[in-house]
Amino acid sequence: MSQYQHVALIGLGLLAGSISLAIRREGMGAKITGTARSKATRDKAQELGLVDEVFNTAAEAVKGADLIILCLPVGAMGRVAEEIAPCLERGATITDVGSVKRAVADTVGPHMPDHVHFIPSHPMAGTEKSGPEAGFASLFDNRWCLMTPLDGTDHSAVERLSKFWTSLGANVEMMDVDHHDLVASVISHAPHLIAYTMVGVADDMTRVTKTEVVNYSAAGFRDFTRIAASDPTMWRDVFLNNKDATLEVLGRFTEELFALQRAIRTGDGDFLFDYFTRTRAIRRSIIDAGQDTDAPNFGRGYDHIEEN
Repeated sequence: MSQYQHVALIGLGLLAGSISLAIRREGMGAKITGTARSKATRDKAQELGLVDEVFNTAAEAVKGADLIILCLPVGAMGRVAEEIAPCLERGATITDVGSVKRAVADTVGPHMPDHVHFIPSHPMAGTEKSGPEAGFASLFDNRWCLMTPLDGTDHSAVERLSKFWTSLGANVEMMDVDHHDLVASVISHAPHLIAYTMVGVADDMTRVTKTEVVNYSAAGFRDFTRIAASDPTMWRDVFLNNKDATLEVLGRFTEELFALQRAIRTGDGDFLFDYFTRTRAIRRSIIDAGQDTDAPNFGRGYDHIEEN
């Protein structure tokens, strides 16, 4: 049976809200319970109808649930896993939405009792918005969810969770935990760090006024600011918990940047043209894969969804 009867959402932000709305959209009929650290967030989630019941603690929210989804910053998952462990139903599946998987496996896994199935997941979809009101049912449509089952995980539990993610609209692929973290650092983590850095550089350049930065940002800088508006707690935890892979990719990025710097300094137009031609082809490949549209993107709505 692929359908879960009771889904507990631990954390009630953008991803949890979108999961709830997608469950409702698909008519799964599952009971949805949830909790969040902030009372304001809990109240908003209930007001929006994202949960059938909301609880003050994670331990209360997971009671009776056959699917528990940790929708928390990576740094908080170990503590919450320890809290909910004694309350987990036999045969329940515990997964997460974190964009780092080794740290999740290492901090959550040791707290999981033998009678449950712990299967880390990473739905690669999100926006720069946060909070329960930011969720929308189509967030996962045609996006990828990378699952990283650990050695010895029950195959039927993995298959059941995979069907759950596909029912929400996602494409699913299985991946090794450490390989996942390297891939994520290339396509998501390092680009976010570079965006944060570029916005920080603009902020520090006192010879460029704040008004100029804001008013003339209908160029590449605008896209950096969108990425840099992402949730600071989540991204702090991502970088602290995917340190090795991120530093490896940033080292490679630095080498490429030096090569471009040298070409600009020496006037090597052929190098620049060939380099930009190759990178332009990557953009076309993303569009051809259905992961973005080639529509002009200034002022575009959430048909554009960034990867988290």
